[in-house]
Amino acid sequence: MPPRPTPPSTRPVGAVTRGTTNPNRLRRMDRWIAATHGPALRRSTEAPVAVDLGYGAAPWTAVELMRRLRAAEPRTEVVGVEIEPARVEAAHPYACEGLRFVHGGFEVPLPQRPLLIRAANVLRQYEEDEVAAAWGRLCARLAPGGLLVEGTCDEIGRRHVWVALGPEGPRTVTFATRLGSLDRPSDLAERLPKALIHRNVPGEPVHAFLRDFDRAWAAAAPYASLGARQRWIRTVGDLSADWPLAGAGSDGLRRWRQGEVTVDWSALAPNSR
Repeated sequence: MPPRPTPPSTRPVGAVTRGTTNPNRLRRMDRWIAATHGPALRRSTEAPVAVDLGYGAAPWTAVELMRRLRAAEPRTEVVGVEIEPARVEAAHPYACEGLRFVHGGFEVPLPQRPLLIRAANVLRQYEEDEVAAAWGRLCARLAPGGLLVEGTCDEIGRRHVWVALGPEGPRTVTFATRLGSLDRPSDLAERLPKALIHRNVPGEPVHAFLRDFDRAWAAAAPYASLGARQRWIRTVGDLSADWPLAGAGSDGLRRWRQGEVTVDWSALAPNSR
């Protein structure tokens, strides 16, 4: 087991959150990261570093992220970062090759710049006007070609929405769900990340997107007899006529089959107030 790191001398940036976590809760986000960011991990000339920021009261999500990313690139090193010292102490027995835990916050107290930062169910507990500063601080810590993935999911990971950001800022928004649990696409609205959840009102782009998503879902009802997956694929295909969906061709279809759809951030970005 690697030695425990020396606690940082400066006060971590951020606030202690509830720390709710469950095993396998972030599987949809992890699967998407491994598929879309795996090539960047493999291209890294040094062992790529990934951060699980705010992993919570138990380290399950960090352990799972390490396993999933190492399946994509075996050199990947995952660092769990938590602002609550007791949670870091409780996580140390789970440290192993490729996985360690440190005390910290949005400053991400590592000597190297990570190629990935995942912050799930963290900013949801902050105010909307705090999001931009947190995004900016985290993006500034990324290595060239790095990715920040920030979003929210339900307690058992059936419904999840996240924003992907590069050093330049937000790029895409991904909606992911267990299709068998879905009544209509706008059910995902309750899991919108903090930057969008208060913007799901008439006149805002995300509201228009979810409205059109529901309409396309209703129009695809005849495909329900073939299963929820076929209905979802038809729905997303129709939606792509009016909205800039990421991923084209066979790669996009593979993501849709997983119950995902990714939209350009520019199409959903909130109107200025």
